[in-house]
Amino acid sequence: MKRILMAVAAVSISTVALADKPVSPAEAEKIKATLQVWGCSGGKMEQETEANAIYEVDDAKCHGGQYDIKLDKDFKVISITSD
Repeated sequence: MKRILMAVAAVSISTVALADKPVSPAEAEKIKATLQVWGCSGGKMEQETEANAIYEVDDAKCHGGQYDIKLDKDFKVISITSD
């Protein structure tokens, strides 16, 4: 039982360490500007905490559909996937 609890605690800690973080107001404005160029808006904006510094927008509305969008550190779109 003790081993199971330790394993669950280790997984919980590693999950927290990899959590995404909210974007700053300045980053949000740059993301919104990029999305607007692509005809998209809305969604939940976050920045991945891994070393690659990718920004994510989950559930953005684009041309009548819902998409997940990833942007690089320079706020250029690197992927758009249907949600």
